[in-house]
Amino acid sequence: MFILSINSCGKKTTSASGYSSAFKPVMDSAAVLFATNRLEQGLHYLDSSLKRINNATLDDKIKAYSFHYLFEYKAKHDDKKALLYADSMLNLTNQDVNDVQYVNNYIDANFAIGDAYFRMQQYKNAYQYFFSGYTIGKNNLNNGALAEYNYRMAMIMYKTENYKAAANYFKKSYQFNDKTTGSFNSFFGNQELLDNIALSFKHNHETDSAIAYFNKALKFIDQYGPQFPNKTKRIEVARGVIYGNEAEVLILKGDYTGAINLLKKSIAINLQKHNDYTDAELAEIKLAQLYYDHNDNSALFSLLNSMRPHVDTIKNDDGTANWNRLMGKYYVRKKEFSKALYYLETYNTLKDSSIKKLNLLRESDVNKQLDTFEKQRQINELNSKYKFQRIYLLAITLFAAMTLFIILLVYRNWKRSKKDILKVNVLNDQINKQNVVLENTLNELKLNGYEKDRILRSVAHDLRNPLGGIAALTTLMAEDEFTDEQKEQINLVKETSVNALELINEILEATNMASVHLKLELIDINSLVNNSVELLRFKAVEKGQQIFLNPLDKQQELYISREKIWRVISNLISNAIKFSPTGASIFVKVTEEDRQIIIAVEDNGIGIPEKLKDQVFNMFTAAQRLGTSGEKSFGLGLSICRQIMEKFQGKIWFESKNEGGTIFFISLPISNATAQGKLPQEISIPLPG
Repeated sequence: MFILSINSCGKKTTSASGYSSAFKPVMDSAAVLFATNRLEQGLHYLDSSLKRINNATLDDKIKAYSFHYLFEYKAKHDDKKALLYADSMLNLTNQDVNDVQYVNNYIDANFAIGDAYFRMQQYKNAYQYFFSGYTIGKNNLNNGALAEYNYRMAMIMYKTENYKAAANYFKKSYQFNDKTTGSFNSFFGNQELLDNIALSFKHNHETDSAIAYFNKALKFIDQYGPQFPNKTKRIEVARGVIYGNEAEVLILKGDYTGAINLLKKSIAINLQKHNDYTDAELAEIKLAQLYYDHNDNSALFSLLNSMRPHVDTIKNDDGTANWNRLMGKYYVRKKEFSKALYYLETYNTLKDSSIKKLNLLRESDVNKQLDTFEKQRQINELNSKYKFQRIYLLAITLFAAMTLFIILLVYRNWKRSKKDILKVNVLNDQINKQNVVLENTLNELKLNGYEKDRILRSVAHDLRNPLGGIAALTTLMAEDEFTDEQKEQINLVKETSVNALELINEILEATNMASVHLKLELIDINSLVNNSVELLRFKAVEKGQQIFLNPLDKQQELYISREKIWRVISNLISNAIKFSPTGASIFVKVTEEDRQIIIAVEDNGIGIPEKLKDQVFNMFTAAQRLGTSGEKSFGLGLSICRQIMEKFQGKIWFESKNEGGTIFFISLPISNATAQGKLPQEISIPLPG
């Protein structure tokens, strides 16, 4: 298994003495919900309970923020949102009046901010916050803070492949970590540190030391694990992780039978429900590599196939990359080179991404950064001492007239600077208030947009049934015996009802695009376009028009929704018919350019005036006009077309012709997977909103 990632707030350093009596049971219950993966339920319970607590303490509020931070950082992997909660923790910390409370909360908040910045690859900011937490922890003899800091430094050294330094930092973290409280978090953290020390020795090719520390970790689990009978599942997971890691050392020592046995034990543990699937996947990769090295192709292919569901669902770039590498090597060995190329290209893409991240981390040079921070701290301390000395000297020279004059000048300048600073602070406060107002306004605009769509859907849905009844009723009435004038009026009501129904249907489709589920399948684009053209020829014939189709010169399948893309093509052809004069010609052409299928619909109609060009794709646009034969237009069709194309990462645009008329274009990407026939025949996925 790859070493565990940095986890903020994972080892609690804040004293519980600052919590209110009403908050303690709430915190414990929320912790139980978190431990059983009911995260959102835990947050809802925590927030609702905290609102009902009168006179909640500062620790209560900071702990609530830390739960939100852990949820965003660990569960959602939303580092920016996690950073906001960590900043809130730090802001509340500055209100502390108790020194011990301030120190503990300050350390937790700085480490949390540093962890978020680290995963966002903003390493300079991360190191600065780590160093701030470490400095106050060292000055206040806070072993918990020193353990956390050394753990983070060990992680950075491990990621940059400086394994000797990583082992030393992990040892320091183990030295400072609490071994006396009997808490499960301390127990679990200590066995993890022993395992990580062993991993560092393994990567540094010190196999005997690695074996010794793996055994030490297993003995630690055997000795202290029975104290936690309700945590047996997590303890077994830890044991399975150590088995998988120790197997790598046995491989280095040439004990392949022992390595295979340990890997199988590790996989059997961590593939159980709610166990560590990520570690199980990495252990399977190691086992697959052994099968490959020993030319056991049947076992290799069987294992890789059984792993496929994990590879698709578990977010683990290293595991996914190595799975593709082994699958590619298997097909090379089988001389199925087209399949091998696909998997090896995927592996190279994932590996290049990992290498870029690693290079960026290496370039950050943590040792140099920390040395700079330490020197700056020393300079600040010297500056503080120098300030006291200067004040003392000025106090002595107050008895001299010239010194008094100089002090008066300095004092005057200082007063001016103070006024300037006050002005700047006032301006900053005004800017911050304006920013808050702007942010609130943006949120209100978003809510108004959602409310508008909801109201449109509700109104349109409620109007559809009565208007449908009116249309049906007028259809029946038109068949009865009435005067010509009455029939004309009835047909007018019928036509108005039908137009209104068409508008309502387009409104419903436009406002429901974000939540629609599409059924995707491989579709021959020539067939789809030809179908659209043939279905609309009768409409063109009514106006004496002709439609000319120039298809692609080869068969090309795209992975799309037949219904939605047919809708776009048909809408463009219908518009061309609508806005072209009687007897005009319409040209539809399909081409391929730069891995894109481009469909063009050209008409010789009334064109689009310059002043309306920026509005044609807007919903309820003012650019709507009657067709050349008085056909009704609601201005929603092109807006819906654009939404559909955006869902498929496609584009829609138009060009005006000098001699009159318009050419509308749509483009759809040809993905590599589609071109190589790797995609399944049919799946159903939701489109993003």
